[in-house]
Amino acid sequence: MYHQDPAVAQIILDSVADGVFTVDREWRITSFNLAAERITGVPRGEAQGRRCCDVFRASICEGQCALKETMETGRPVVNRAVFAVNTRGEQVPLSISTALLRDPDGVVMGGVETFRDLSQVELLRKQLERRYSLGDIIGRSRPMQELFDIIPVIAASDSTVVIQGDSGTGKELVARAIHNLSPRRKGPLVALNCGALPDTLLESELFGYRAGAFTDARRDKPGRLAAAEGGTIFLDEISDISPAMQVRLLRVLQERVYEPLGAVKPVKADVRVITATHSDLAALVEAGTFRKDLYFRVNVIRVDLPLLRDRREDIPLLVEHFVSRFNRLQGKDVVGVSEEVMATLMRHDYPGNVRELENIVEHAFVLVGSGVIELEHLPPEHGGARVTQAVDARAARTLRSMEGVLISDALRRHHGNRKAAAEELGIHPSTLFRKARALGIPLPEHDGRFRS
Repeated sequence: MYHQDPAVAQIILDSVADGVFTVDREWRITSFNLAAERITGVPRGEAQGRRCCDVFRASICEGQCALKETMETGRPVVNRAVFAVNTRGEQVPLSISTALLRDPDGVVMGGVETFRDLSQVELLRKQLERRYSLGDIIGRSRPMQELFDIIPVIAASDSTVVIQGDSGTGKELVARAIHNLSPRRKGPLVALNCGALPDTLLESELFGYRAGAFTDARRDKPGRLAAAEGGTIFLDEISDISPAMQVRLLRVLQERVYEPLGAVKPVKADVRVITATHSDLAALVEAGTFRKDLYFRVNVIRVDLPLLRDRREDIPLLVEHFVSRFNRLQGKDVVGVSEEVMATLMRHDYPGNVRELENIVEHAFVLVGSGVIELEHLPPEHGGARVTQAVDARAARTLRSMEGVLISDALRRHHGNRKAAAEELGIHPSTLFRKARALGIPLPEHDGRFRS
């Protein structure tokens, strides 16, 4: 049998761009190529003879060692995502693969691990995230890009803003972005949920009170308007306030003054007011439950936030954002979600919008140690309790089905107009037509060349 010269074998290993090291049955490193030196920062002479866990300090070394798994089962590991720590203390994202090493008689003499540095991939991901984010607002869809374009313009003015959107769409994040980009950014941003307090408490919270205004009011207490002086006050669920409070708020917006409870003279309010609601204020005005004059005061600038199911293309970016956030908060090394998980998340309709997606990822973080979030880590209603069901259930959650969901959603948003849907998706109408036919998506008779 032909035996290769060890020096030649080392030359071959050193020509490989991926890091490669081998270990014996005692887990001591027997070879270490140049790429391994570069990625870990450990010279070959220092690595050889040491246990691999002392050199290759990865997120899985403590309890989920891929090489140990291969040595015990005989099965290779392919492209598992992990983090390692180099000699500078920096976390390096890696993709690792493992296999057994056998002698000419087939006896296991150790193992080999290859690892690829994903730092450039991670850098590109972060650059994309910066491109598709504004503060903590994440999105690459057309509605979100339009929102990113208009927020700086809105921020530059001092006009009152109403943000309208369902629960969980990120109304407070938008308010914070407007404040942080405004001339008032050095001042405070004070938030108050109007729907969470009864009328009497809301009045004292917003306007404050003077000593003696009521029993137990022994000293002056500034309200949220005073706390927001020079900055911005964010009034969430503005539609829930009573008619009496609507009158008092109208005075603030019209005259820029208010009266704390028990005060004998008005106080000037140097604040910008941003409001938010999940309700249709115009419909409430028609129903007579919201004052028309207040409606026109708060509706100077209106921002409508889309539902998450109407911008599904943002879900992968949001998932990456939440994974990074929970890694920082919980000190974990989760690198992402599996393809099946992503397909499952893309198919859900999210009645709770972005907040619901965040909760799903947080639930998965409780169950996953490190590596990749799999279906079993999701809540039961999203497949977590049904991982062992038949393959047919898994087949429905494919990237191909995700493509079908995106096309169907775009056609629905544009009332069947294929040309408009194709423009939103960034593809040619003929491509949309071909994909829709292949996926069995029903198409309208017209092709979208003529718009009503």
